[in-house]
Amino acid sequence: HGHCVVVADIARRMARRQNALFARRCTLPTDAPEKTGDFGLELGSDDSGSESLGMLRVPAVAPTEGLTGGTVPPRLIDEHLVVIGGLLHDIGTYFLLKQDGSDGGPLKFDGPRYVQHGLKGYEYLLEQGVDESIAQFARNHTGVGLTKEAVESQGLPLPPADYVPVNLEQEVVMVADKYNSKSIPPKFLTAEAYTRKAARFGEDNKREWLRLLERYGILDVKPLAEQYHMRVAE
Repeated sequence: HGHCVVVADIARRMARRQNALFARRCTLPTDAPEKTGDFGLELGSDDSGSESLGMLRVPAVAPTEGLTGGTVPPRLIDEHLVVIGGLLHDIGTYFLLKQDGSDGGPLKFDGPRYVQHGLKGYEYLLEQGVDESIAQFARNHTGVGLTKEAVESQGLPLPPADYVPVNLEQEVVMVADKYNSKSIPPKFLTAEAYTRKAARFGEDNKREWLRLLERYGILDVKPLAEQYHMRVAE
């Protein structure tokens, strides 16, 4: 569906940015935040009172494709693989529709069981003969990484296990997914908006999201919202 196309687009941009940083790893200043991984991200307020993420340390590399910042990765990222992962990551949502829209009404998901969509998508892809390395994109993209501890402490309807990315490509898709919501109507989320959402699940969850922003950069979603004719939640 449309959300997966958007996520695949964002994931490709992120992977391309990461690969460009990797190519420049030998020419960047030693103290460049792209090499140290420390941009000094902080959530503050602008003159209008709106929350905004600021970088205390100016990136050495100019923004590309809407992405600012990002840390040099340990290796090149497979751009083709993240596009495939982005397109397939939410296939499990089709098993959790409360209302499928066939009667002319809006699509509705089964809210209490929706957290199962990653696992159901993973199992479905394996049943269809899809390779484990691809199926894991469905399994391991929820939130900023769903741990066994979180599953147990929150009483989630999932087998106790870690549902977290196991490689850079899966992590890229997981992060890209946070910038777009399947709400009705669908919308883009700014990095600030998802920071607030992450904070609802605890300070550790918020810190992990900020760490991911320092690793992969901050995406300006407004041009994408115009491209895909969606609103922006700031």
